[in-house]
Amino acid sequence: MADAGVGHNNGSATPYSWTSTSRTASVDQDVSLLSWGSGSAPSLPSVDNEQTDTASLSESIRSSTMSLDSSLYHFIQENGRTYHRYKEGRYFLPNDAAEQERLDLQHQLFTIAIGSRLQIAPIAENPRRVLDIATGTGIWAIDFAAQHPRSQVVGTDLSPIQPQFLPENCRFEIDDVEDEWTFSEPFDFIHGRALMSCFNDPAAVVRQGFENLAPGGIMEFQDALFPMKYIDGAPTESALYRWNEMMLEGVSRLGRSWSNVENYRRYFEEAGFENIVEKRFYWPTSPWAKGNYFKTVAAYFQEDMLAGLEAMSLKVLGVLGMTPDQVREFVEDVKKDFKDTNVHAYLEVTYIYGYKPSEPS
Repeated sequence: MADAGVGHNNGSATPYSWTSTSRTASVDQDVSLLSWGSGSAPSLPSVDNEQTDTASLSESIRSSTMSLDSSLYHFIQENGRTYHRYKEGRYFLPNDAAEQERLDLQHQLFTIAIGSRLQIAPIAENPRRVLDIATGTGIWAIDFAAQHPRSQVVGTDLSPIQPQFLPENCRFEIDDVEDEWTFSEPFDFIHGRALMSCFNDPAAVVRQGFENLAPGGIMEFQDALFPMKYIDGAPTESALYRWNEMMLEGVSRLGRSWSNVENYRRYFEEAGFENIVEKRFYWPTSPWAKGNYFKTVAAYFQEDMLAGLEAMSLKVLGVLGMTPDQVREFVEDVKKDFKDTNVHAYLEVTYIYGYKPSEPS
């Protein structure tokens, strides 16, 4: 993993005025829902039997995302979508404009879930060196750089889809985080998000993160625990339930596991992290849950999944023998379940961070 600037941007883009205003939508939240006391998670969502219309919120979400230009690079084309050429096939999802827009929406979802913040770790005001692995469109790295102007922020990804115009303290590299890391200096904060589908060996990535942190540095992962869960029993005949089970089987045949997130704490402990903190959040699939917080999170999560279901399913369900047309037909039924407020499903999401000891043990 080279520390020299490579790929889409090497830090020498023409500087311009970059405001620190976050692109994440402002949401009126019940702060108590973001407080855990001595526990590790807020209460599970409860069913709202007096649901109100949330169509206007969903429409606002659709109009709040922005696409990023990726016209400078050639990619692999398949089923009408484009995929990364570097390390072709390592990542299942596309990298075209539609996927970039979804990733920016997903950024809003991850931040809104924790009170419009970029991380839960209590980091310094301007950590000197910051790394964002699997950065995607780079939106987290860009927002962090804008909010912490004295930090130097590096984002890495397999796809060169990040924007050309950046804060002066932010740059991107095309790289595979599962290769050996060869940065010339350690980092004070390492961030990774939505990594569930990215790695063959996530424990090895955690170890490399630990090795590339400065003493006292922090690493935080934010990720989903798959498959989805249900408040009142699994609807085993539903398309949503069958999709979850089939996706697990498909990724297994592709040599991956989507169950590794449950092991993040153990990976952190085995790598040597101390003072590990893990908090769990719940994202309902539709506005079936009570309260403005859960309805807002559900609106973002639903829009994120409706936009990404087909793309993630084409690759994974294809290995089970389904044709593209069969996958698309099945996905339409899954989307109906996502919109059905009688299906009380939710995704459990973890935010976990730990510290590298200040002194060698």
